[in-house]
Amino acid sequence: MPELLSFLLSAILILYIIRAVARIVMPMLFQNVINKAQQQQNQYQQQNTRSQSRPDAKIKVDYIPQGKKSAVPDSEGEFVDYEEIK
Repeated sequence: MPELLSFLLSAILILYIIRAVARIVMPMLFQNVINKAQQQQNQYQQQNTRSQSRPDAKIKVDYIPQGKKSAVPDSEGEFVDYEEIK
């Protein structure tokens, strides 16, 4: 019985120590990851602002082909034949 009690107490103590260390170490790790992501984002934005300094290209359309006009106006819709089932 004392062996079981000592095992439980040591297991609880070890878990408590791991929890305390994790509270200290995890925020530092996450801060490093966040800082790296922000640096990469800033570099990406700086590269994009340099490439966007060129003037925008304009598109000019000289010819628009005429489309086929249907016999039924768009407001009428399409008629579908059906047979009544009794």
